[in-house]
Amino acid sequence: MTLRQKILKWIYPLFVMYKRIKGQNTSLQKASIVKAPVSIYGLSVQLNDGEELSFENLRNKKIMIVNTASNCGYTNQYEELQKLYELSKEDLTIVGFPANDFKEQEKGNDEEIAQFCKINFGVSFPLAKKSSVVKSAGQNKIFEWLTHKEYNGWNEKQPSWNFSKYLIDEEGNLTHYFDPAVSPLSEEVVKAIHS
Repeated sequence: MTLRQKILKWIYPLFVMYKRIKGQNTSLQKASIVKAPVSIYGLSVQLNDGEELSFENLRNKKIMIVNTASNCGYTNQYEELQKLYELSKEDLTIVGFPANDFKEQEKGNDEEIAQFCKINFGVSFPLAKKSSVVKSAGQNKIFEWLTHKEYNGWNEKQPSWNFSKYLIDEEGNLTHYFDPAVSPLSEEVVKAIHS
């Protein structure tokens, strides 16, 4: 872990507290289930180890999709995501999507990212190949589905920063968006997973 990463890890709780005090923890939830016009189960993603993950294999489980970065004030959420994954892996799959879309906070290649996550946070949930998650011509297909209501049925919100979290139910419907400042172990996230 670099000095910058150590400092950011120490500062992380202050980021979360500041956002909570300012009321900037944004969560979106669809009041009633909206069936996705395009099934997420028809999509797949290449993982950073070269394997292909078909979302069809995740049917009947909740899926949390998170855009991640190694040099962000929220990088410590890797640890929280790993704890959530360990506590809920019977019901939940977490897929991390490393991206360099916000102030160049993910400069590493796929191998470096995987090693950083494993050594510093014990990450064992799947990590996708590094890609772009914001709306653009090169946007990752999973994030294209998450951020276009013609695909997911209701949501247009793209990640506001690293560690934005999207929750998909057991039937492939997007149900929640949680802003980066919302901890993966917060009561609202855990309640959404187990409801």
